[in-house]
Amino acid sequence: MGIALRMAKRGLGRVAPNPAVGAVIADEASGEVFARGWTQPGGRPHAETEAIARAGARARGATMYVSLEPCSHHGRTGPCANAIIDAGLKRVVVAIGDPDTRVAGRGLEWMRKAGIAVETGLLADEAHWLTLGHILRTTEQRPFVQLKLALSADGEVPRGDAGQPAWVTSAEARAHGAMLRAEADAILVGARTIADDDPQLTCRLPGMIERSPVRVVLSSRLDVPLDAKVFATAREEPTWVLTSDEAGPVAAGRLRAAGVLVVPVAANAPLDIGEALGALADEGITRLLVEGGPQVWRAFADAGVIDEVVVYQAQGPGSDARSGASAFINLDGLSRISELKLAEDVVTVFRAKR
Repeated sequence: MGIALRMAKRGLGRVAPNPAVGAVIADEASGEVFARGWTQPGGRPHAETEAIARAGARARGATMYVSLEPCSHHGRTGPCANAIIDAGLKRVVVAIGDPDTRVAGRGLEWMRKAGIAVETGLLADEAHWLTLGHILRTTEQRPFVQLKLALSADGEVPRGDAGQPAWVTSAEARAHGAMLRAEADAILVGARTIADDDPQLTCRLPGMIERSPVRVVLSSRLDVPLDAKVFATAREEPTWVLTSDEAGPVAAGRLRAAGVLVVPVAANAPLDIGEALGALADEGITRLLVEGGPQVWRAFADAGVIDEVVVYQAQGPGSDARSGASAFINLDGLSRISELKLAEDVVTVFRAKR
Protein backbone atom coordinates (compact mmCIF):
# COMPACT_ATOMS: atom_id res chain seq x y z
CA MET A 1 0.00 0.00 0.00
CA GLY A 2 2.94 2.30 0.61
CA ILE A 3 3.92 1.84 -3.02
CA ALA A 4 0.33 2.54 -4.12
CA LEU A 5 0.34 5.80 -2.16
CA ARG A 6 3.62 6.86 -3.76
CA MET A 7 2.10 6.10 -7.15
CA ALA A 8 -0.95 8.20 -6.25
CA LYS A 9 1.25 11.16 -5.35
CA ARG A 10 2.45 11.28 -8.97
CA GLY A 11 -1.00 12.52 -9.95
CA LEU A 12 -1.22 15.45 -7.52
CA GLY A 13 -1.78 18.63 -9.46
CA ARG A 14 -2.32 16.79 -12.73
CA VAL A 15 -5.62 14.91 -12.55
CA ALA A 16 -8.29 17.33 -11.24
CA PRO A 17 -11.20 17.14 -10.90
CA ASN A 18 -10.51 13.42 -10.45
CA PRO A 19 -8.72 12.15 -7.34
CA ALA A 20 -5.09 11.08 -7.56
CA VAL A 21 -5.11 7.32 -7.01
CA GLY A 22 -2.39 4.69 -6.99
CA ALA A 23 -2.71 0.92 -7.47
CA VAL A 24 -0.31 -2.01 -7.46
CA ILE A 25 -0.86 -5.68 -8.23
CA ALA A 26 1.11 -8.32 -6.35
CA ASP A 27 1.59 -12.09 -6.23
CA GLU A 28 0.93 -13.00 -2.62
CA ALA A 29 2.72 -16.33 -2.91
CA SER A 30 6.03 -14.81 -3.98
CA GLY A 31 5.61 -11.29 -2.61
CA GLU A 32 6.38 -9.83 -6.05
CA VAL A 33 4.83 -6.53 -7.05
CA PHE A 34 4.56 -6.86 -10.82
CA ALA A 35 2.28 -4.04 -11.95
CA ARG A 36 1.78 -0.43 -10.89
CA GLY A 37 -0.69 2.21 -12.00
CA TRP A 38 -1.61 5.78 -11.16
CA THR A 39 -4.24 8.22 -12.39
CA GLN A 40 -3.00 9.66 -15.66
CA PRO A 41 -2.80 13.38 -16.52
CA GLY A 42 -6.26 14.80 -17.10
CA GLY A 43 -7.79 12.17 -14.81
CA ARG A 44 -7.92 9.19 -17.18
CA PRO A 45 -7.13 6.34 -17.45
CA HIS A 46 -7.66 5.53 -13.81
CA ALA A 47 -5.01 3.87 -11.65
CA GLU A 48 -6.73 0.50 -11.46
CA THR A 49 -7.14 0.04 -15.20
CA GLU A 50 -3.55 1.23 -15.75
CA ALA A 51 -2.26 -1.43 -13.35
CA ILE A 52 -4.46 -4.13 -14.89
CA ALA A 53 -3.27 -3.26 -18.39
CA ARG A 54 0.35 -3.54 -17.27
CA ALA A 55 -0.32 -6.84 -15.49
CA GLY A 56 -2.08 -8.49 -18.42
CA ALA A 57 -2.97 -12.12 -17.78
CA ARG A 58 -0.95 -12.15 -14.57
CA ALA A 59 -3.70 -10.14 -12.86
CA ARG A 60 -5.88 -13.25 -12.63
CA GLY A 61 -5.74 -14.66 -9.11
CA ALA A 62 -3.53 -11.81 -7.81
CA THR A 63 -4.05 -9.08 -5.20
CA MET A 64 -4.52 -5.36 -5.88
CA TYR A 65 -3.64 -2.66 -3.37
CA VAL A 66 -5.38 0.62 -4.18
CA SER A 67 -5.40 3.96 -2.32
CA LEU A 68 -9.10 4.79 -2.91
CA GLU A 69 -12.23 2.73 -3.41
CA PRO A 70 -12.56 1.74 -7.09
CA CYS A 71 -15.28 3.68 -8.86
CA SER A 72 -18.66 2.14 -9.69
CA HIS A 73 -20.11 4.71 -12.07
CA HIS A 74 -19.95 5.22 -15.81
CA GLY A 75 -18.16 8.33 -17.06
CA ARG A 76 -15.87 8.57 -20.04
CA THR A 77 -14.67 5.11 -19.04
CA GLY A 78 -16.36 2.13 -17.44
CA PRO A 79 -16.34 1.45 -13.68
CA CYS A 80 -13.00 0.33 -12.27
CA ALA A 81 -14.82 -2.15 -10.01
CA ASN A 82 -16.02 -3.96 -13.13
CA ALA A 83 -12.52 -3.89 -14.64
CA ILE A 84 -11.18 -5.54 -11.48
CA ILE A 85 -13.86 -8.21 -11.60
CA ASP A 86 -13.27 -8.89 -15.29
CA ALA A 87 -9.50 -9.15 -14.73
CA GLY A 88 -10.02 -12.03 -12.30
CA LEU A 89 -8.31 -10.51 -9.27
CA LYS A 90 -8.98 -12.59 -6.17
CA ARG A 91 -8.28 -9.99 -3.45
CA VAL A 92 -8.40 -6.20 -3.26
CA VAL A 93 -7.03 -4.14 -0.38
CA VAL A 94 -8.43 -0.58 -0.28
CA ALA A 95 -7.01 2.19 1.90
CA ILE A 96 -10.16 4.34 2.17
CA GLY A 97 -13.68 4.51 0.82
CA ASP A 98 -14.80 7.16 -1.65
CA PRO A 99 -17.42 9.62 -0.29
CA ASP A 100 -18.57 10.49 -3.83
CA THR A 101 -22.27 9.59 -3.85
CA ARG A 102 -21.77 7.82 -7.17
CA VAL A 103 -19.46 5.38 -5.36
CA ALA A 104 -19.79 5.52 -1.53
CA GLY A 105 -19.36 1.79 -0.88
CA ARG A 106 -20.89 0.57 -4.12
CA GLY A 107 -17.51 -0.32 -5.61
CA LEU A 108 -16.67 -2.44 -2.55
CA GLU A 109 -20.08 -4.09 -2.69
CA TRP A 110 -19.78 -5.01 -6.37
CA MET A 111 -16.40 -6.64 -5.85
CA ARG A 112 -17.56 -8.61 -2.81
CA LYS A 113 -20.65 -9.85 -4.66
CA ALA A 114 -18.32 -11.09 -7.42
CA GLY A 115 -16.48 -13.24 -4.88
CA ILE A 116 -13.44 -11.00 -4.43
CA ALA A 117 -11.98 -10.76 -0.92
CA VAL A 118 -12.07 -7.06 -0.06
CA GLU A 119 -10.30 -5.42 2.87
CA THR A 120 -10.23 -1.74 3.83
CA GLY A 121 -8.36 0.59 6.17
CA LEU A 122 -4.70 -0.16 5.43
CA LEU A 123 -2.67 3.09 5.76
CA ALA A 124 -5.98 4.93 5.86
CA ASP A 125 -4.63 8.09 7.50
CA GLU A 126 -1.97 8.56 4.82
CA ALA A 127 -4.49 7.90 2.06
CA HIS A 128 -6.96 10.33 3.62
CA TRP A 129 -4.47 13.22 3.55
CA LEU A 130 -3.33 12.39 0.07
CA THR A 131 -6.94 12.33 -1.16
CA LEU A 132 -8.26 15.17 1.01
CA GLY A 133 -8.77 17.54 -1.92
CA HIS A 134 -11.20 15.12 -3.53
CA ILE A 135 -12.86 14.38 -0.20
CA LEU A 136 -13.43 18.06 0.65
CA ARG A 137 -14.64 18.95 -2.84
CA THR A 138 -17.14 16.10 -2.57
CA THR A 139 -18.33 16.71 0.99
CA GLU A 140 -17.82 20.46 1.55
CA GLN A 141 -17.74 21.91 -1.97
CA ARG A 142 -14.26 23.35 -1.52
CA PRO A 143 -10.68 22.34 -2.33
CA PHE A 144 -7.94 21.33 0.07
CA VAL A 145 -6.25 24.56 1.21
CA GLN A 146 -2.50 24.62 1.76
CA LEU A 147 -1.05 27.90 3.03
CA LYS A 148 2.57 28.76 2.26
CA LEU A 149 4.42 31.32 4.41
CA ALA A 150 7.97 32.55 3.80
CA LEU A 151 9.42 34.37 6.81
CA SER A 152 12.73 36.01 7.64
CA ALA A 153 14.65 34.90 10.73
CA ASP A 154 12.86 37.54 12.82
CA GLY A 155 9.46 36.50 11.50
CA GLU A 156 8.96 39.37 9.08
CA VAL A 157 7.50 39.34 5.56
CA PRO A 158 9.30 42.00 3.53
CA ARG A 159 7.28 43.41 0.64
CA GLY A 160 8.49 43.49 -2.92
CA ASP A 161 9.01 46.81 -4.63
CA ALA A 162 7.92 47.85 -8.12
CA GLY A 163 7.55 44.28 -9.28
CA GLN A 164 10.78 43.02 -7.69
CA PRO A 165 10.21 40.34 -5.03
CA ALA A 166 12.17 40.38 -1.77
CA TRP A 167 13.62 36.93 -1.10
CA VAL A 168 13.92 35.87 2.54
CA THR A 169 14.84 32.20 2.05
CA SER A 170 17.49 30.27 0.13
CA ALA A 171 17.36 28.93 -3.42
CA GLU A 172 16.98 25.43 -1.96
CA ALA A 173 13.90 26.47 0.02
CA ARG A 174 12.43 28.21 -3.03
CA ALA A 175 12.94 25.03 -5.10
CA HIS A 176 11.15 23.05 -2.40
CA GLY A 177 8.31 25.58 -2.56
CA ALA A 178 8.13 25.16 -6.32
CA MET A 179 7.30 21.49 -5.76
CA LEU A 180 4.26 22.59 -3.74
CA ARG A 181 3.12 24.39 -6.87
CA ALA A 182 3.64 21.25 -8.93
CA GLU A 183 1.31 19.31 -6.62
CA ALA A 184 -1.45 21.96 -6.62
CA ASP A 185 -4.30 22.37 -9.07
CA ALA A 186 -4.28 26.12 -8.50
CA ILE A 187 -2.15 28.76 -6.78
CA LEU A 188 -3.77 31.85 -5.29
CA VAL A 189 -2.49 35.33 -4.42
CA GLY A 190 -4.09 38.67 -3.71
CA ALA A 191 -3.99 41.90 -5.68
CA ARG A 192 -1.25 43.36 -3.47
CA THR A 193 1.15 40.52 -4.31
CA ILE A 194 0.59 41.17 -8.02
CA ALA A 195 1.35 44.87 -7.52
CA ASP A 196 4.36 44.40 -5.23
CA ASP A 197 6.11 41.34 -6.70
CA ASP A 198 4.70 40.91 -10.23
CA PRO A 199 5.18 37.12 -9.88
CA GLN A 200 4.89 34.56 -12.65
CA LEU A 201 3.39 31.93 -10.29
CA THR A 202 4.71 29.05 -12.40
CA CYS A 203 6.79 25.98 -11.54
CA ARG A 204 10.14 26.94 -13.03
CA LEU A 205 12.19 23.96 -11.93
CA PRO A 206 14.00 22.29 -14.87
CA GLY A 207 11.56 20.19 -16.84
CA MET A 208 8.60 21.12 -14.61
CA ILE A 209 7.00 24.09 -16.35
CA GLU A 210 4.14 21.88 -17.57
CA ARG A 211 3.36 21.15 -13.91
CA SER A 212 2.45 24.80 -13.28
CA PRO A 213 -0.95 25.17 -11.61
CA VAL A 214 -3.82 27.43 -12.63
CA ARG A 215 -3.01 30.95 -11.42
CA VAL A 216 -5.76 32.61 -9.37
CA VAL A 217 -5.83 36.25 -8.26
CA LEU A 218 -8.25 37.61 -5.67
CA SER A 219 -9.23 41.17 -6.57
CA SER A 220 -12.65 42.38 -5.55
CA ARG A 221 -12.47 45.58 -7.63
CA LEU A 222 -9.87 44.57 -10.25
CA ASP A 223 -7.49 47.22 -8.96
CA VAL A 224 -4.50 45.26 -10.29
CA PRO A 225 -1.80 46.16 -12.83
CA LEU A 226 -3.38 44.94 -16.05
CA ASP A 227 0.06 44.50 -17.63
CA ALA A 228 1.30 42.14 -14.88
CA LYS A 229 3.13 38.98 -15.93
CA VAL A 230 0.31 36.64 -14.94
CA PHE A 231 -2.10 38.47 -17.24
CA ALA A 232 0.36 39.00 -20.09
CA THR A 233 0.95 35.23 -20.26
CA ALA A 234 -2.64 34.11 -19.65
CA ARG A 235 -2.88 32.44 -23.06
CA GLU A 236 0.13 30.26 -22.21
CA GLU A 237 -0.69 29.51 -18.56
CA PRO A 238 -4.34 29.48 -17.35
CA THR A 239 -5.08 32.56 -15.24
CA TRP A 240 -8.28 33.31 -13.36
CA VAL A 241 -9.39 36.37 -11.40
CA LEU A 242 -12.03 36.04 -8.70
CA THR A 243 -13.78 39.35 -8.26
CA SER A 244 -17.08 41.02 -7.30
CA ASP A 245 -19.86 42.71 -9.20
CA GLU A 246 -18.28 46.03 -8.16
CA ALA A 247 -15.35 45.41 -10.54
CA GLY A 248 -15.04 47.88 -13.35
CA PRO A 249 -16.30 46.54 -16.69
CA VAL A 250 -13.41 48.13 -18.60
CA ALA A 251 -10.77 46.31 -16.54
CA ALA A 252 -12.75 43.06 -16.75
CA GLY A 253 -13.01 43.44 -20.52
CA ARG A 254 -9.27 44.02 -20.90
CA LEU A 255 -8.48 40.95 -18.82
CA ARG A 256 -10.89 38.76 -20.75
CA ALA A 257 -9.39 40.01 -24.01
CA ALA A 258 -5.98 38.87 -22.73
CA GLY A 259 -7.31 35.37 -22.10
CA VAL A 260 -8.02 35.69 -18.37
CA LEU A 261 -11.08 33.96 -16.91
CA VAL A 262 -12.86 36.62 -14.83
CA VAL A 263 -15.23 35.05 -12.30
CA PRO A 264 -17.56 37.26 -10.22
CA VAL A 265 -18.09 35.39 -6.95
CA ALA A 266 -19.79 38.07 -4.82
CA ALA A 267 -21.95 41.15 -5.18
CA ASN A 268 -19.76 43.38 -3.03
CA ALA A 269 -16.22 43.73 -1.71
CA PRO A 270 -14.48 42.25 0.19
CA LEU A 271 -14.76 38.78 -1.30
CA ASP A 272 -16.15 35.98 0.83
CA ILE A 273 -13.52 33.23 1.04
CA GLY A 274 -16.13 30.49 1.25
CA GLU A 275 -17.79 31.69 -1.96
CA ALA A 276 -14.39 31.95 -3.64
CA LEU A 277 -13.54 28.37 -2.69
CA GLY A 278 -16.94 27.19 -3.89
CA ALA A 279 -16.30 28.84 -7.25
CA LEU A 280 -12.93 27.09 -7.53
CA ALA A 281 -14.51 23.76 -6.65
CA ASP A 282 -17.13 24.34 -9.34
CA GLU A 283 -14.25 24.79 -11.81
CA GLY A 284 -12.79 21.41 -10.78
CA ILE A 285 -10.06 22.57 -8.39
CA THR A 286 -9.30 20.03 -5.64
CA ARG A 287 -5.98 21.34 -4.26
CA LEU A 288 -5.32 25.05 -3.70
CA LEU A 289 -1.95 26.51 -2.72
CA VAL A 290 -2.35 29.94 -1.12
CA GLU A 291 0.82 32.02 -1.32
CA GLY A 292 -0.30 35.66 -1.24
CA GLY A 293 0.66 37.75 1.77
CA PRO A 294 -0.50 38.50 5.33
CA GLN A 295 -3.86 39.97 4.29
CA VAL A 296 -4.76 36.90 2.24
CA TRP A 297 -3.40 34.52 4.88
CA ARG A 298 -5.58 36.11 7.56
CA ALA A 299 -8.66 35.99 5.35
CA PHE A 300 -8.31 32.23 4.89
CA ALA A 301 -7.49 31.69 8.56
CA ASP A 302 -10.51 33.74 9.66
CA ALA A 303 -12.69 31.64 7.35
CA GLY A 304 -11.52 28.47 9.12
CA VAL A 305 -10.62 26.66 5.90
CA ILE A 306 -6.88 26.08 6.27
CA ASP A 307 -5.97 22.40 6.12
CA GLU A 308 -2.18 22.65 6.05
CA VAL A 309 0.40 25.39 6.65
CA VAL A 310 3.93 25.15 5.26
CA VAL A 311 6.32 27.65 6.85
CA TYR A 312 9.67 28.45 5.24
CA GLN A 313 11.80 30.42 7.67
CA ALA A 314 15.39 31.64 7.56
CA GLN A 315 17.15 30.59 10.74
CA GLY A 316 18.53 32.97 13.32
CA PRO A 317 18.58 33.51 17.09
CA GLY A 318 15.17 32.71 18.51
CA SER A 319 13.51 31.90 15.18
CA ASP A 320 10.57 29.52 15.56
CA ALA A 321 8.04 28.55 12.91
CA ARG A 322 5.01 28.40 15.21
CA SER A 323 5.61 31.75 16.85
CA GLY A 324 6.55 33.31 13.52
CA ALA A 325 3.44 32.07 11.75
CA SER A 326 1.22 32.89 14.75
CA ALA A 327 1.96 36.56 14.23
CA PHE A 328 -0.14 36.36 11.07
CA ILE A 329 -2.62 33.49 11.54
CA ASN A 330 -4.15 31.50 14.38
CA LEU A 331 -2.50 28.07 14.52
CA ASP A 332 -4.76 26.75 17.29
CA GLY A 333 -5.94 23.29 16.31
CA LEU A 334 -3.03 22.72 13.91
CA SER A 335 -0.31 20.24 14.87
CA ARG A 336 3.34 20.32 13.81
CA ILE A 337 3.85 17.16 11.75
CA SER A 338 7.28 17.59 10.17
CA GLU A 339 10.38 19.73 10.05
CA LEU A 340 13.06 19.77 7.36
CA LYS A 341 16.32 21.74 7.23
CA LEU A 342 17.23 23.15 3.81
CA ALA A 343 20.49 25.11 3.60
CA GLU A 344 20.04 27.89 6.19
CA ASP A 345 16.27 27.54 6.32
CA VAL A 346 13.78 25.26 8.04
CA VAL A 347 10.53 24.03 6.47
CA THR A 348 7.85 23.24 9.04
CA VAL A 349 4.46 21.73 8.27
CA PHE A 350 1.36 22.14 10.43
CA ARG A 351 -1.91 20.30 9.84
CA ALA A 352 -5.47 20.70 11.01
CA LYS A 353 -7.53 17.75 12.15
CA ARG A 354 -9.68 16.76 9.20
